[in-house]
Amino acid sequence: MPPIRFGVNYTPTRGWFHHWLDFDLDEVRADLDSVAALGLDHVRVFPLWPLFQPNRTLIRPRAVDQLVSLADAAAERGLDVAVDGLQGHLSSFDFVPAWTTTWHRRNLFSDPDVLDGQAAYLETLAAALADRPNFLGMTLGNETNQFSGDPHPDPDRITPDQAAAWLERMLAACEQGAPGRLHLHASYDAAWYLDGHPFTPEHSATLGALTAVHAWVFNGTAQRYGRESTATRQHAAYLVELSKAWAVDPRRPVWLQEVGAPAPHIPAEHAPAFVRDTVRAALDCPDLWGITWWCSHDVDRALADFPELEYSLGLLSNEREVKPVGEAFAEAVGAFRAEPRAAAPRTLALAVGSAGPDCAPGGPVFEAWMRLAERGLRPACVRTEQAADSAYLKDRGIAEVIQPHEA
Repeated sequence: MPPIRFGVNYTPTRGWFHHWLDFDLDEVRADLDSVAALGLDHVRVFPLWPLFQPNRTLIRPRAVDQLVSLADAAAERGLDVAVDGLQGHLSSFDFVPAWTTTWHRRNLFSDPDVLDGQAAYLETLAAALADRPNFLGMTLGNETNQFSGDPHPDPDRITPDQAAAWLERMLAACEQGAPGRLHLHASYDAAWYLDGHPFTPEHSATLGALTAVHAWVFNGTAQRYGRESTATRQHAAYLVELSKAWAVDPRRPVWLQEVGAPAPHIPAEHAPAFVRDTVRAALDCPDLWGITWWCSHDVDRALADFPELEYSLGLLSNEREVKPVGEAFAEAVGAFRAEPRAAAPRTLALAVGSAGPDCAPGGPVFEAWMRLAERGLRPACVRTEQAADSAYLKDRGIAEVIQPHEA
């Protein structure tokens, strides 16, 4: 089996993502040293789009060079690098360039000039890194789907067809810049849990090199079911399995690209156990590409206006000291690498009629899946229309399909 990847979303200790304004390679190296010491193999990094492309026809060469130097510093420490492009949305803050807002307000997903600028930018970043052996590939941006609808305060409304066209064009730009790398896109869980969202499960599960899921238990899971519940401990595994119901390829890899232990939903003293349970459950999912924890380092409390939970999500402190949650993740990674094992096929599947509230916390699909998991079973998910497709079920190793009410 291909080795499962373990990494971290890199949050710089000095200045957070504003560090691109005062880029200090020595500080970056120190941060990456502390990440590598955990025994991880990759980082996901986040250029800030307005700083790299402040004008539609200006992609700053010095900023691109700084990104490449970060990738080279990671390589020196044995770390591969995945790069997000259109940044986008990070920890409750939006970073979009001035040429898309206020007097220049244009739809991020459908305006022809904006699309030309975005495609040029993504291709430029990918091309700059194309010859680096440790460059994994581009993610179009972090949860870019949140710009497309509610609850965003100023959404860029589009249809699912327009979303698909945008994704296909941007992925093609990444491929043009760096052929053959792992280019993908990433939605937050609105794609699976909200009705009428323009970025759909089909988009996530069919476009790009693999499917990315972001599993956050502050979405109502921990609040509804409690921090020690099966629902909270297996939420990430559930999203991995739910995503497979829409995949055409029965062996399509899934990347658990973001998962973290947010306080107070997961208090600090309970975070190590949450890490161990979440990692164990995710590793029991066939076709898992990897787990990338959010995040590397705590946010400096000298920075204002973050939601409280964002300050303490790091595996390491802002002073680069390993926290108990970081020790737990490193230990879980080390234990798996010492005895790697492929997850067995999940032979029991739950039929899923459609995405939306039925699949969200409190919905019948979500609760049926968790009831099965609580009984020690290992449920997969299939679309209702695939439940009688014997060839498809055989490809996935599924022997039995049940309806949510039968669970």
